[in-house]
Amino acid sequence: MIHQYKLNGCNIVLDVFSGAVHSVDELAYDIIGLFETYSEEEIVSCMLEKYASDSEITREEILDCITDVRELRDEGKLFTEDCYGEHACDLKNNNHAIKALCLHVAHTCNLSCEYCFAAQGKYHGERALMSFEVGKKALNFLIANSGNQKNLEVDFFGGEPLMNWDVCKKLVAYARSREEETGKSFRFTLTTNGLLVDDDVIEFANHEMHNVVMSLDGRQEVHDRLRKTPNGKGSYELIVPKFQKFAKMRGERDYYIRGTYTHNNVEFTKDLFHMADLGFTALSMEPVVCAPDDPYALTQEDLPILFEQYEILAKEMIKRDKEGRGFIFYHYMLDLEGGPCIYKRISGCGSGTEYLAVTPWGELYPCHQFVGDEKYSMGNVWDGVINTELRESFKGCNAYARPSCADCWAKLYCSGGCAANAYHASGDITGAYEYGCELFKKRMECAIMIKVAESDEE
Repeated sequence: MIHQYKLNGCNIVLDVFSGAVHSVDELAYDIIGLFETYSEEEIVSCMLEKYASDSEITREEILDCITDVRELRDEGKLFTEDCYGEHACDLKNNNHAIKALCLHVAHTCNLSCEYCFAAQGKYHGERALMSFEVGKKALNFLIANSGNQKNLEVDFFGGEPLMNWDVCKKLVAYARSREEETGKSFRFTLTTNGLLVDDDVIEFANHEMHNVVMSLDGRQEVHDRLRKTPNGKGSYELIVPKFQKFAKMRGERDYYIRGTYTHNNVEFTKDLFHMADLGFTALSMEPVVCAPDDPYALTQEDLPILFEQYEILAKEMIKRDKEGRGFIFYHYMLDLEGGPCIYKRISGCGSGTEYLAVTPWGELYPCHQFVGDEKYSMGNVWDGVINTELRESFKGCNAYARPSCADCWAKLYCSGGCAANAYHASGDITGAYEYGCELFKKRMECAIMIKVAESDEE
């Protein structure tokens, strides 16, 4: 399977199952498009007719190009056959280790964001803070169930985790105290809305947190429309100076300024460029996930606008990088040479298998987006995973689990997509969130184009 597209003056051909990316001229692009369904003589005839006005395109030139395409095919770099389907479940079936937990240390929040999937941090339940004892038991559970996995990941999540900051710090200290004896190494991530960020948070997080995710939706009028304090006021002016200081003090350590775009700001590049102009160099912007009848829900009419926005973003990133003021966009981070192994690209997200979410009460869920839905309760940190049937269902989530993925060129990049988004869109974790699929494919086209542009500059 191949995928061909043109973007920003580039003619790009992706060989899906080898991962090879080819940047070609117009003649090669056309020949590749015909190669599998037309004979050599038919291709020559079509090309001579199409390029009749171009004196440089001769029969010999066309035949040479056909030979080049044939050689790429024989080398396994074009028209590669799919040999991965039968191995789609191997990784999850053969590996029972848990390597990451999302600790919901606070089911409460000091903001009242209208689009919050977690119902303002309560997850449609009661407000609660995780105790140190529950968190400690969760870390022990992770260690005990991590098998040979050395590197373990823990996300401090909410609600707003800084509302339970002392417990977060104690849990980091406890995890560090177990590393030498267990042979494990912990990496922590903090996700925050910024209201409670102070010098203590910055100093501790910059020493202990492998990554920090800071929530900002962009321009003040966009951010303040939905991200409000309980008294109805916007939070932009309160958090931006704190985030600027936080990011500056991070040094070489990872962080992301993470926004959400809605129907209200489909021209989201204006918000990303605003954040970049504030001095932030690592950005993420996610489409809103909400009920289709919400006023800020994305519509089908928004889709072509969003496609254009992703292209505008890619072109601007190339431009700014040349000017020495580049920035990273999370969804355009792509390693074409040393990326994830094929088994990981097939099996995808480890939710419900190698990654679990833990509520303040110690209950286990497949990931943070399932928390509060009792059908997806998997057990608890004392008894472990009790709902093994549900775990088996999540093992079946992969790039080959969904019928709609069968002929999709992007499936080895999304690995079948997000189970939670599939569930909320279709009622089935092996269903499909088609709107999200279209956005993902456009992001991948842009990300690959950026890599091609970088290669052409070398």
